[in-house]
Amino acid sequence: MKQKRPIAVDLFAGVGGMTLGFEQAGFDVLASVEFDPIHCATHRYNFPFWTTVCASVTTITGDNIRELSKIKNKPIDVVFGGPPCQGFSLMGKRSLDDDRNSLIKHFVRLVLELQPNYFVMENVPGITIGKHQFILQQLFDEFAKHNYQVKSDYQILNAANYGVPQLRKRLFILGGKQELNLPSYPKLTTNYQQNNNLCLPPTPTVKDAIQDLPEVTKYPELNHQDWVFADHEKPSDYVKQLRNLSHLIDDYSYPRHYNKHLLTSSLRTKHQQKSIERFNNTSPGKIEPVSRFLRLHPDGFCNTLRAGTPSNRGGHTSPRPIHPFTPRCITVREAARLHSYPDWFRFHVTKWHGFRQIGNSVPPLLAKAVAKEIIKVLEISPVKPRINYNLEGEELLSFNPSQAANYYDVSPHIFGKRIREKQRK
Repeated sequence: MKQKRPIAVDLFAGVGGMTLGFEQAGFDVLASVEFDPIHCATHRYNFPFWTTVCASVTTITGDNIRELSKIKNKPIDVVFGGPPCQGFSLMGKRSLDDDRNSLIKHFVRLVLELQPNYFVMENVPGITIGKHQFILQQLFDEFAKHNYQVKSDYQILNAANYGVPQLRKRLFILGGKQELNLPSYPKLTTNYQQNNNLCLPPTPTVKDAIQDLPEVTKYPELNHQDWVFADHEKPSDYVKQLRNLSHLIDDYSYPRHYNKHLLTSSLRTKHQQKSIERFNNTSPGKIEPVSRFLRLHPDGFCNTLRAGTPSNRGGHTSPRPIHPFTPRCITVREAARLHSYPDWFRFHVTKWHGFRQIGNSVPPLLAKAVAKEIIKVLEISPVKPRINYNLEGEELLSFNPSQAANYYDVSPHIFGKRIREKQRK
């Protein structure tokens, strides 16, 4: 079995959940493509040794991706990504030629231009329902015309079955060149339903994920900044992984230096007293009736963390769960823990962007489970990195949209002007 680090490309990279999962499985993700400069800046901060390409998949080519990164003429082992799918409406035209579905069409185009051995497409489960399946069949047919096969028995995977304390279901479509063996879907690694017939460790709970974190209400500095030096409590086995306190045999990611006493992504939310009282009166596991926020149960799992809408769709914030022990919404760091991000991973300093970056991303541990199956069919033994990296350039985490656009020399109006409710009516 060859010892090497296979090469991957991330399309629709966002902040890098899938990038990190594939890195942890042993891949070098030499190029990540993302068109939102805020996400690009954060992605670059967390992955300084690879190339973040700030561009739209609708205009970039496979040759561009190769030339802008260290890939050049090297063969690519896998291309992966989760194209947004706003165009999958049950009404009207349902075709890959529909402009609203052009992102999936460009995902196919870039796979064919880059010619990887394998590809992975992640998407919402709704794409498999009813007439949406017509789009999937078009996708399969287009690949088949160009010497690629697709696993027709596609699966919807729940992150809670792969060590993530969150009930989050996502569709994964796996494909590869006709002459290659396709990867299997990953077997369950944890048991969130407490099925006695499954000889698996239990899925970490909300309490396992966040109980060791310092209580942010004790730190007035967090009213105006997203970090503070603080001592953590005793970690669970799950948290030991995220705080780099345990060394996993199957973790092939590049170690990052970080101060374990530094609590980041923890800017506090200022709640009105009435909201605090309502949150306090809401039992764990129940919905607060006015805000419709779920109060997390310490012995349960987080509901699906969702992203807010971009500026051209109103700039709305998605509901944020209520902390199980304190009457407040959870912080970005607590959301990151519930999403399986390690503590060295940083997000934009604002709550709005930070939650959007997490809600839009694939949990790294779920991506890692899928990536490990591709490692198997590649018949590769990944190489453990010997280099430790310092994460520098924290200004990347605090750019406003104009600053980020200037940094990448792209238009600051990629989402168009903000549409407010009065404009919609």
